[in-house]
Amino acid sequence: MGVAMGLHPHERVEQYTRDGWWTGDTVDRLFRDKVAARPGAVAIVDPPNKPSLMDGAVRRLSWAELDVEVDRIAAVLLESGAAAGDVVAVQLPNSVELAVTFLAGARIGAVITPLPVQYREYELTQVITMADVKVFVTADRVGDRENAEIVRRLEVPAPPVVLAWGDPARDLETATADPAVLAAHLKGLETDPNDCVTICWTSGTEATPKGVPRCHYDWFAVENTTTAAPALTGDDVVLNPFPMVNMAGIGGVFLPWLRTGFVLVQHHPFDLLVYLDQISEERVTYTLAPPALLTMLLQKPEMLERYDIASLTRIGSGSAPLPPWMVKGWQERHGIAIINFFGSNEGIALLSDPVHIPDPEERARFFPRPGAAGDWPGTLAATRVKLVDPSTGEEVTEPGRPGELRLSGPTVFAGYLPGTAAADPFDEDGYLVTGDVFEIAGPGGRYLRFVDRTKDLIIRGGTNISAAELEGLLAGHPAVMEAAIVGYPDEVLGERVCAVVVPRDDVDLPALVSFLRDKGLASYKLPERLQVVEGLPRNAVGKILKRELRDRL
Repeated sequence: MGVAMGLHPHERVEQYTRDGWWTGDTVDRLFRDKVAARPGAVAIVDPPNKPSLMDGAVRRLSWAELDVEVDRIAAVLLESGAAAGDVVAVQLPNSVELAVTFLAGARIGAVITPLPVQYREYELTQVITMADVKVFVTADRVGDRENAEIVRRLEVPAPPVVLAWGDPARDLETATADPAVLAAHLKGLETDPNDCVTICWTSGTEATPKGVPRCHYDWFAVENTTTAAPALTGDDVVLNPFPMVNMAGIGGVFLPWLRTGFVLVQHHPFDLLVYLDQISEERVTYTLAPPALLTMLLQKPEMLERYDIASLTRIGSGSAPLPPWMVKGWQERHGIAIINFFGSNEGIALLSDPVHIPDPEERARFFPRPGAAGDWPGTLAATRVKLVDPSTGEEVTEPGRPGELRLSGPTVFAGYLPGTAAADPFDEDGYLVTGDVFEIAGPGGRYLRFVDRTKDLIIRGGTNISAAELEGLLAGHPAVMEAAIVGYPDEVLGERVCAVVVPRDDVDLPALVSFLRDKGLASYKLPERLQVVEGLPRNAVGKILKRELRDRL
């Protein structure tokens, strides 16, 4: 479908640039600034277990060495047909190669669409078609999967050029192209901060993923808060275990890295012992971790005995409510502040940090309420929020009454990629309708407290899974008459996937999983539980009562 380069209307650009929330920063400008300021300093470090996911040496590059690599790959992308405004897909684990490709695409003015390594044929076919991908960069091998060959075999209307790290025919680790062509291209390139720089993907209530275009303006408005709340500086060493494919990895780590020049230590696939080793060996000062992991490490202190975590001063966590005792426990036992994250690809990053919310139990339960009393960090000061009663449509202004969160401000995206969303995500006042339910809380109503989600999503380990997508696929199974997909609680992942099925014939979980695998579905979406029922509960207008099914589980 393509994406417009200038994402936001002129009036919005004028407003937020006049007020200082949007500046002339672009990804490549910030990167070049760091290369000039810190050429010999370490910029990025590969995960030590990188060979488990892809070929290539484990690398540690300075900013100057990284710049040389970015120029080399930028020239190869140009030679392969990628021009300014073209979409370059990147499917790589967290690695030096991922950062190089991302930065090389931004250097030539391309639009980067980063994809989770779990995406298989089903999802890849969708996003390549919907985003009109011109060049696809991956690894010859991702784990035990021949990923480059899988992408080349996809049946799509306009097959992209496939480039691969580790490719026996042309390995991106050594590939070169004419630097004079790159120099000529860059001489004539003017990147506007309103130009689209990424398209991330989110599983919404529709059956297909929704494309979320972001420009430099709104990405760096997000970064304003994600750098300020953890008080990140160039002296930090940051361990990143979150895939650089969405708000958490890009907004929470990648962009603050470009802003400050800290050492970025990559981690992937998640391995607890490797993760703890990296904290010790690299003298990590800040990292991100899911709440279940932080809870487990507090409950099993012997896990930390052989690791030196004295360098660690704060940890960001989110994607599920944080237990107040856990946040308090890390602060009291280890002197480590837990920063509570809430964010979305489309909207805002709400961060509860120890400076503005010093009480650890309050920090676990509440988020800043933009517009309320409090000198909140970053662009939260420029964000407008309102809560709307999901039943009546009335605006909620009193504490303790749940309402759907709606947002307006410099961090809010301009709208979904054409053809990937069924409805306009903005209300009549131009506020983003988030689908997340909060209530006003705390002294003077200065906080927001997360209550629930209105969207029919399952969040497994921080990753959104669309129930509609799975239900649509299972409808094609010959033994399934009807199917509903719901989440059930899990102590480690938050939720897991359950298929509730009205059978037409004998059916079991392995058969359903095998059927979905044959569709090329990502493994994290596969059901882990099967509930066979005689009929699905419905309301008066025939809508399946998902809450009733969840209560049964």
